[in-house]
Amino acid sequence: MTDLSISVASYRTPAMLQQCLSALDGERPQVRIEVTVIDNASGDGSADMVATQFPWVRLVRNPRNVGFGAAHNQALRDASGRFWLVLNSDASPRPGALGALVSFLDAHPGVAVAGPKLLYPDGSVQPSRRRFPTLATLFLESTQLQRFSPNNAVLRRYYVADRSDDESQEVDWLVGACLCIRAQAVEQVGLFDERFFMYSEELDVCRRFRAAGWQIAYVPQAEVVHLEGGSTRQDLGARDRQFQASKLVYAEKWHGAGVARALRAYLVLEYVARACEEAVKLALGSRVDERRARLRVIGSGLRHALRG
Repeated sequence: MTDLSISVASYRTPAMLQQCLSALDGERPQVRIEVTVIDNASGDGSADMVATQFPWVRLVRNPRNVGFGAAHNQALRDASGRFWLVLNSDASPRPGALGALVSFLDAHPGVAVAGPKLLYPDGSVQPSRRRFPTLATLFLESTQLQRFSPNNAVLRRYYVADRSDDESQEVDWLVGACLCIRAQAVEQVGLFDERFFMYSEELDVCRRFRAAGWQIAYVPQAEVVHLEGGSTRQDLGARDRQFQASKLVYAEKWHGAGVARALRAYLVLEYVARACEEAVKLALGSRVDERRARLRVIGSGLRHALRG
């Protein structure tokens, strides 16, 4: 029986994807795995590279970019493993990481999701543990308020800053760069909600697992190097739009339409304030190219926020 069905969603990250699959290849003698790569119409040779260099990988070529959750759902619907690993193409498990996650889930039958310690390429810890966002978190995270007060009590709570990242622990949810999921639990709560194109889909599914009585666990004995934003950094405007759009979907789903409308109005005001700040700096001649690039990103986000 396959221990681990691994799903890798790929979008225009050929070098990172190659590194990811090479790391998985090194784990094959220790863990019984099957790997599926869903290429979201990269158009950069990523899919051909997989077909040529990794013939043992199942490859699905999408004609368009269907998003993060929908791509993983394509692979997971055909998964045969006892556990499923949702993996970013810019993430590479260190030796022994997959075995550690499988062993942890085998030893803890009440856990639906186990996530590793994420590391930056320089070996420093990348925060991945989270508590569920409160209403205050929704209005603070990744906004100007966080910029002006990055170490406030609300966000410290959200980022689990009060607990060591070197100890195994139960958490509310984990960043979705690498998640090991119990197939039995998915049968109960379902796959990713495809209304989330990118971002917040792991938050939503972990919240559904917790609501059904399952646990979410952080397992630092498993380590995964995550380059972070491998595909999204190629289009900062799209990344900003998708992040805020997913936040609005989450707010409406879990807190109601009224909260989502209030959050959207707040985001519109924030975009306007950011645009004014950047316009003033541009007028003063401060880093002109950078200011223009930021104004393009802000303008794109504002247009989408106004359209809802």
